[in-house]
Amino acid sequence: MTGSTLVGALVVGLAVGGVGRLVVPGRKAVPVWLTLALGVAAALLGAIVVGLVDRRPDASPLLSLMMQTAFAAVAVVLAVVTAGGTGADRQAPDPGARRKEEV
Repeated sequence: MTGSTLVGALVVGLAVGGVGRLVVPGRKAVPVWLTLALGVAAALLGAIVVGLVDRRPDASPLLSLMMQTAFAAVAVVLAVVTAGGTGADRQAPDPGARRKEEV
């Protein structure tokens, strides 16, 4: 893996993580740093997978960029979905309601 591949994975991961934050409407359940970190980690994983599968010396960087983007997008979407989607989807408990222990 070359330095340009690492820099490309960093840029792709940050871009996909940031865009993933902007695409989901409403209040986010996942912090910004987590979406950015997941985007970078998944883009690095995509670069590693392409490096293991495609051993040609004249390989196009387009395949690597596409795989990095796909891996990062899937990771960010999974993070948002498993965290409960948007904050608007969840209902907050009524602060005026009494708990069963209090009754």
